[in-house]
Amino acid sequence: MKTSLLASSLLLATCTLAALPAHAIGRLADVTVIDRNTGATLPVYRHRGEYWVAGQYGAKYAIAVRNKLGERVLAVTAVDGVNVLSGETAAWDQTGYVFSPWQHYQVTGWRKSSSEVAAFEFSALGDSYASRTGRPGNVGVIGVALFKERLPEPVAQAAPASPARAERAEREADAPANLKSAPQSGAGRSALADQSSSEAETPAQAPSASAGLEGMARRAPVPPPAALPAPKLGTGHGARETSMVSHTSFARLQSQPNEVIRIRYDSRENLIASGVIREPVRPLPGPNPFPESRSYSYVPDPY
Repeated sequence: MKTSLLASSLLLATCTLAALPAHAIGRLADVTVIDRNTGATLPVYRHRGEYWVAGQYGAKYAIAVRNKLGERVLAVTAVDGVNVLSGETAAWDQTGYVFSPWQHYQVTGWRKSSSEVAAFEFSALGDSYASRTGRPGNVGVIGVALFKERLPEPVAQAAPASPARAERAEREADAPANLKSAPQSGAGRSALADQSSSEAETPAQAPSASAGLEGMARRAPVPPPAALPAPKLGTGHGARETSMVSHTSFARLQSQPNEVIRIRYDSRENLIASGVIREPVRPLPGPNPFPESRSYSYVPDPY
C-alpha cells in the first residue's frame, strides 16, 4: 500500500535579501545565522566535525535560508529540539517552510500565527523556550531538514490509431463473445504485472543525510568538557513581531530528508574555553630589564 507523504506546510511570503556571505552551510540551501542587532552574519567555526556559531546574550537572531535549487524545497526547522512552527518536539515528518526556487528568507522567531512570531533571542539556558516547556535536553542547536518535492508524473498520451489498427478493432468487435474473453498470452500477463508492481513502489530514493548521520553515531566519544566560564546559551521566546506567511501543500520526494544541516551555538567565552574558537596567542606584558633605555640609536628630534 502506498504511503502518503503529503504534508501541510507554510509557503513563505516573497522576500528579497542581499546575497548571503561566505559563512553559509548546506548543499541544497545556504543556511546562516544572522545577529539582528548588528545585521552581521555570525562566523561559522568547524570543530570535531560540527559547525558552531558564537551568540551574544540578549541579542535577537535569525536563521537565514536561501534555496539553491530551481525547484521548491521544504525546510523543517528546529531550534533547541523544538519545531519553530508547531512547538512540537522536533521530528523530520512535521510541518516546515516551503521555499520557492532560489528564494531567500529569514526565519526570525517561533511561529505564533500566519502573521506573527515571537522573536528568537539568545538567553540563559533556564530562560530558553525549550527549558520553560520542560525540554532542556537539546538546548544549543539549530537544525534544518531539507526535502525535495515529488512532482506529479506526466500523463502518457495515447498515439492516434492507424487505419489498419482501426480496421482490426472493428473486426474484433464483430467476433464471437467467447473469443473476446480468451486468456492473454504469457507475455501479456507478465507486462501487466510488471507495470502494476512499479506503480506501487515508493519513489526512487535520492541521496540523503542518513550516511552522514550513521557516521556521527560511529564517531569516537568525546570526553565531557570542563566547567565553562559563562552560562550556556539557549533561545528565548522574545517579543511578538509581524511576519506574514501563507499555507500550501508539499509532497516529499522521500520520507527521510535529502539533507540535514546542524549548527550548534554558545557564547564566545564558552567556545574559546571549549577549544572551538582558537584565538592567537599574544605575549603578556612583563617587567622590562632596562626601563630607561630608548630604542633610538641617533639624536632624536626635538619635542
